[in-house]
Amino acid sequence: MDKKLFVQLFAVFFATQAIGLITAQNLLMQGVSVTIVNEDKESLENSFGLFGYILLFTAVLLVLLRVLKGKRLFFVLKALEIMAVFSTSIIVFSIISETAGIIAGLAMVVARIAWPKNVWLRNTSSVIAGAGAGALIGVSIGVLPVIVFIILLAAYDYIAVFKTKHMVEIAKNVAPQNMSFTYALPTKDHQFELGTGDIVIPLAFASSVLAENTQSIAPPAHVIAPILIILASFAGLFLTLEYLSKRIGIALPALPPQTILMIIAFGIARVSGF
Repeated sequence: MDKKLFVQLFAVFFATQAIGLITAQNLLMQGVSVTIVNEDKESLENSFGLFGYILLFTAVLLVLLRVLKGKRLFFVLKALEIMAVFSTSIIVFSIISETAGIIAGLAMVVARIAWPKNVWLRNTSSVIAGAGAGALIGVSIGVLPVIVFIILLAAYDYIAVFKTKHMVEIAKNVAPQNMSFTYALPTKDHQFELGTGDIVIPLAFASSVLAENTQSIAPPAHVIAPILIILASFAGLFLTLEYLSKRIGIALPALPPQTILMIIAFGIARVSGF
């Protein structure tokens, strides 16, 4: 893998995970979570409900991409980006104060509007959005439901890339807009686009395990399992990108190998008492 590509992958991945776990810990201390479908975090209804939300959002996005073109599409995607960046910035920066969260959210939105083509600013907002979304999902759903959810999502990721190919269609239409729905990893020869799900989903899993361990394992040991999950996820993502870097032009879902490695890492942690 190109050194520049690896450095960028390492930076955006671990920045999102680190900020996300700190955010998750803050949400746990404040007792903040959201009801996904069922107030019981351990209910599998939450797994299928969350998966359903993703399918619905994807369907709506596909319709928008096929109906809207040019500036109309840009403005709709920009509106979605602004809402996502603003709300997740509040979640992340509320660790300082609610006011700081609002100010940070507004600053991120203004920056994205003022410099819409800046790749590094886009990645920064993607890191913040991913950290906030992953942390909130993780503290709002139990470990078993989140495992079921990521298995469903991994299977869907495979189908969406190799069978229906609609995920490839979405990527080709969204990436040129330079929105914070993906991470941009530019190299000398090619700009790789990394889906936010490949980074948000591992964070959600790790945050869910962190929430459970906080109640049963004394610190600092309570973070061992989440860290192992994150490292396993990075290994899966690295292997996927390593393969793609030598075969530029093809699409490959990263979530299936990530999911397998994350579940193995979680199992090892649990067997080891973590």
